[in-house]
Amino acid sequence: MPLERLQAARQKTVGTKQTLKAVEKGQAKLVFIAQDADPQVVDPLMKMCEQKAVPVITVESMQMLGLACNIKVGSASAGIVNET
Repeated sequence: MPLERLQAARQKTVGTKQTLKAVEKGQAKLVFIAQDADPQVVDPLMKMCEQKAVPVITVESMQMLGLACNIKVGSASAGIVNET
């Protein structure tokens, strides 16, 4: 399951602003986006991922993504910066 990679990641970003910055800097290896996230929030991130050739995995819900990031609220997006 892809979310297990996110949970096990040594360094990750949580939230769209933080994830977008990591993608812009070329630090993000993989990005997760919740299907129920507001398109206005995640569209700029998706476009940046496309430009930088960063793979994107869609996740069922913001709640699931938040749980995978060990936070108590939902998250529209998250990213893996360092897996080891």
